[in-house]
Amino acid sequence: MKLLITRPLPEAVLAPARAAFNLTMRDSTAPMSEAEMTAALAEQDIILPTLGDRFSSDIFAAVPAPRARLLANFGVGYNHIDVAAAHAAGLRVTNTPGAVTDATADIALTLMLMSARRAGEGERLVRAGRWEGWHPTQMLGLHMSGKVLGIIGMGRIGQAIAKRAHFGFGMQVVYHTRTPRPLPALPEARALPGLHDVMKAADIVVIAAPASAETRHMIDASALAAMQPHAHLVNIARGDIIDEQALIAALQAGQIAGAGLDVYEHEPDVPEALRALENVVLLPHLGTAALEVRVQMGLMALENALALRDGRPLPNPV
Repeated sequence: MKLLITRPLPEAVLAPARAAFNLTMRDSTAPMSEAEMTAALAEQDIILPTLGDRFSSDIFAAVPAPRARLLANFGVGYNHIDVAAAHAAGLRVTNTPGAVTDATADIALTLMLMSARRAGEGERLVRAGRWEGWHPTQMLGLHMSGKVLGIIGMGRIGQAIAKRAHFGFGMQVVYHTRTPRPLPALPEARALPGLHDVMKAADIVVIAAPASAETRHMIDASALAAMQPHAHLVNIARGDIIDEQALIAALQAGQIAGAGLDVYEHEPDVPEALRALENVVLLPHLGTAALEVRVQMGLMALENALALRDGRPLPNPV
């Protein structure tokens, strides 16, 4: 069977892929073009796409009788794929849940600390040669230990963040989720009835919800207005969950103390107004950027491809 991998992946993933399939790998790190996506649907049996490869309904409509039977997505998020259109065209879709949980939770804690303790601002101060030495009121930030953490979305990643914050930093955890579930490992965590209730209660809010039509711009001007003036907002989910312009306005006005972002509404484009702000930490989508994590993700996507080849149930259908 023919397999297309749409971006360069670690050799630990490519070697078993070559052994099992007639493999083609794009050398480019940029998202696929429309022409590349339609050609892949017509010519490949399995496609291993990732973030930015926008398999929209128009792409499937352009190939009425695709050869491809599976999009084995490299990543847990799959909002770049129109799953309903894929199913209608006869393709299955899978993702890589679990493989990204701990690494993404670690980045959330990184951003929480960096934003609360003004680490990005401090590093820029030192690099610019403007640091004049320690003094008692220099760059005072938010002491994170013992504070209230609000989590929006309490799936695998949200729970992993909560455990790190509660057991590592003694933080109280409140959360809002669209899918209530028992949390035996977090008996102290409190579910609040609405999004704004969490935004009001928390000293730090972390977005860990999946991207969908329902969650787009869920964090809007009114949600930001509900936050406390000393509070910080962190996003490690998907960029369009936050209304980026509303966030810029809130940060510019000092309506909230700061933000830490690993994802952006139109990435890789980051608005100049956001880049100019001192009270925001900006990372280049590093959530899963560890070699062993990317290998695990690739092998999980490959296992879904092998299951299709062998006629077995797909391990991770969406």
